[in-house]
Amino acid sequence: MPTQVIMPQLGESVVEGTVTKWLKQEGEHINADESLLEVNTDKVDTEIPSPAAGSLLKIVIGEGITVKAGTIIAWIGEPGEIIPVGVTSVDLHAAAAPTPTAAQVAAPASGRSRELGFISPVVAKMAAEHNLDLSLIHGTGEGGRITKRDVLSFIEKGAPAVSSIPEEKAAWETPGEGDLFRPTELQFAGGAPGMAAPPPRQPAITPPPIAAPHPSSLSGERPGERSAILPGDQLVPHTTLRRAIAEHMVHSKHTSPHVTTVMEADLTAVVAHRAVNKVEFTRGGVNLTFTPYFIAAIVAGLKAFPAANSSWSEEGLLLHGAINIGMATSLGQDGLIVPVIKGADGLSLLGLARAVNDLAERARARKLQPDEVKGGTFTITNHGTSGSLFATPVISQPQCGILGVGAIQKRVVVINDAIAIRPMVYLSLTFDHRILDGAGADGFLAKVVDTLQNWS
Repeated sequence: MPTQVIMPQLGESVVEGTVTKWLKQEGEHINADESLLEVNTDKVDTEIPSPAAGSLLKIVIGEGITVKAGTIIAWIGEPGEIIPVGVTSVDLHAAAAPTPTAAQVAAPASGRSRELGFISPVVAKMAAEHNLDLSLIHGTGEGGRITKRDVLSFIEKGAPAVSSIPEEKAAWETPGEGDLFRPTELQFAGGAPGMAAPPPRQPAITPPPIAAPHPSSLSGERPGERSAILPGDQLVPHTTLRRAIAEHMVHSKHTSPHVTTVMEADLTAVVAHRAVNKVEFTRGGVNLTFTPYFIAAIVAGLKAFPAANSSWSEEGLLLHGAINIGMATSLGQDGLIVPVIKGADGLSLLGLARAVNDLAERARARKLQPDEVKGGTFTITNHGTSGSLFATPVISQPQCGILGVGAIQKRVVVINDAIAIRPMVYLSLTFDHRILDGAGADGFLAKVVDTLQNWS
């Protein structure tokens, strides 16, 4: 009897995964527990072992397709063994997608469509811009949902346009769902308050229909922009990670009114403390960097200003009981990922340093578990490692804020009317202006600065 290969649930809150690469092809032999494929969930790539030994009889779900946990993605058995009838012949995505009607000829607004299921803001906007008939597009997302990748593929194949597009709300006026990232209302379990769409704006004048671009053009073309591929140009396909980052950043900017405030801190006390304790930490197998100091200062700021450790909902402000700090970690040219230090307020400097070391090393080695990049309530990004002085980072939804740490530099400053040279750093706080006003945001950041400058 052939063995089913199931899309696993790789985390407590993980509901779907994307097949990024099959490590074996149909007909090849594989041993039990040997790596069979790679799956991406929330920017984490995980190798999935084979549940049995035998021949890979059938790959049901191809690369690049996102399916719900529990879906049959392949069959393993003995060569020539018959796969159960009615299973391999079912297109799991198409079977879940409703049949389009003749009236469904224009690109709908984002939200729920009776004929097409959920239409995300990104998909609705692209359909409107390129005058597409979404009923002609085969969805490969969960439950047959049409994803951004499906639309791009449709456009690249020379998509036919429809004659007109009815007036609709802008794509960002209704809540959205990415393929891997969920909006606020889906992140809170147990019916906790979620984030609703902002009040409708006055409808804008619908622009003239834009013809679908030629297959040799890049997607996202705008009037006046040069997007045709010219001699010497090279089109590099987006990776799953890069697409996930892009969708998350766009979703965040469409969700929160971003405001950034900047202060600088004198790190004389921190530098002195680190110099005294670095060797001792190293003997214990821990590399003491500056990051744990900044995280500890953030914890102090969040305790003093609890609203900074919250999420917005239309019903009220959701104040988080736990302080879970996301730590943006660069993966080089591949992008970045944000592992989360859970319960950061309960850790000493040594505990924070050990957590920073562990998560950063496993992130770069691609060994994080999906649950380790979830549940953050505030984020820190150390952009100063590349020499940047200050930045305006993007909030990780549904959090209230993100702290950017610039390069630590010795600068001339005035202290008690005397000129001195001190190790200084710019700290930039980007915050959700729905939650914090300038006074609250500056109060939080001032507490962070004070904690660092008076470290003992």
